[in-house]
Amino acid sequence: MLYRSAHVSDQPRNPLTAEDALVLLAMLSARVEVKQGMSERELDHVEERWGFRFAPEHRTLLSAGLPTGSRRWPDWRDGDPEDLAERLARPVDGVLFDVQHNAFWHPHWDPRPADTQDALDMAHTYLARVPVMVPIYSHRYLLADPDRTGTPVLSMHQTDIIYYGTDLVDYFHHEFGHPVPTPEGHQYAAIPFWSYFLD
Repeated sequence: MLYRSAHVSDQPRNPLTAEDALVLLAMLSARVEVKQGMSERELDHVEERWGFRFAPEHRTLLSAGLPTGSRRWPDWRDGDPEDLAERLARPVDGVLFDVQHNAFWHPHWDPRPADTQDALDMAHTYLARVPVMVPIYSHRYLLADPDRTGTPVLSMHQTDIIYYGTDLVDYFHHEFGHPVPTPEGHQYAAIPFWSYFLD
């Protein structure tokens, strides 16, 4: 099965302005250093180097300022390439770990082979086509899709995946500010493949 990102529109409305992004980054001032925001050229280079595209609000945030000084924040400007590669691979690697060690198998995949290595090979093939999740902070991730906004931030540890914010702004308030309770019955935007773990 091929998982494709659903496009909301050709020109998605970015829910985060540059001014809003500065307000979010101000929440971090006592915790980490926030360096000068990344230029459009720098952001383009990151996307080309790592083979994904930031969500509009994620790009706006990084344009306003780059949190650094803690290993929990990915340093897209000067970070160790091995560290960045590991962070980007972590969501898929976590699923593969549970395939190997905890008998996980997605119900939409073909039947699981009896041999563990064959199962890993098949799972790897499927997982190569799922949407990329981009690290924001520690093991909190946002969907990489320039055509979608307002997708939830997920806390991802193997197949233990939970919501950590209805969107990037809500996430910042939950993690670093004064969270507002999510309304009962709130419908989170779906993320192909990954929302399976949340339903």
